[in-house]
Amino acid sequence: MLVHVVADYGPAGDLAFAEVAQRLVAALPGAMIVATPVGPFDTLAAGFVIAQLALNDGPAERVVFHNVAPRRDESNARRANEGERFTVAEAPSGTLVVGPNSGHSLAFLHDQAPLFYLDVPAAGSQFRSRDFLPAAVGRLVAGDRGGVGEPLSPELVPRVPPAVVAYTDGYGNLKTTLDEPPAANGERVLVRTGGASVTAIVSDGSFSVAEGELALAPGSSGWPLRDGGERRFLELFLRGGSAAARLGHPASGTPVVVSGTSGE
Repeated sequence: MLVHVVADYGPAGDLAFAEVAQRLVAALPGAMIVATPVGPFDTLAAGFVIAQLALNDGPAERVVFHNVAPRRDESNARRANEGERFTVAEAPSGTLVVGPNSGHSLAFLHDQAPLFYLDVPAAGSQFRSRDFLPAAVGRLVAGDRGGVGEPLSPELVPRVPPAVVAYTDGYGNLKTTLDEPPAANGERVLVRTGGASVTAIVSDGSFSVAEGELALAPGSSGWPLRDGGERRFLELFLRGGSAAARLGHPASGTPVVVSGTSGE
């Protein structure tokens, strides 16, 4: 059993990841835990990672366990550390996706997997994903669906925001929610993110540009769709360097504005 833990606990070696991992292994003996950190409260990056892991090929026995819960669904004081309600989804591959409906965490799954509430306490612990969720995952994997509740109304899950930075990988590649090339292959365009403005070459493959050139190209991220199609996203890639650094390290959700340019 492979269990992906997607969370904003801190670096992969953080104590919070370790505590959740040992609770998961107690509920799922022999499970292999893979931690994927995202930034604090970054539900958009989490949603991108969740879909990438849940909707693509992998082992048949797989769970994506996620927890980025900024508790922004209610601005008043919270009772007993109450947070966003937990949910469960089953991807077309059979992969279980378990975690809170918070921000954009479920946005990329919106029309790819049915979503249901999970009968797990929403209050009673500051660390709900450690104290309550692993045991629920163990029951689900064992085939017990007694804790699966009513369907999640589609209007309660936000849509994927168009033309923004979704995730920055370890190489500094900026994975965006752009899914159509803005110009013909080889043309130069002006890209603005936040306060930065740079020229990029529209490419059909990241390595088809020269060293030091910034490309806007189909990246390695995307997934098959339930209708038989495929969703593929564009990314900003600096060959031999970091696109994120060149563009001032834009945060997830930063708009990506692309326009024509006369070239350089």
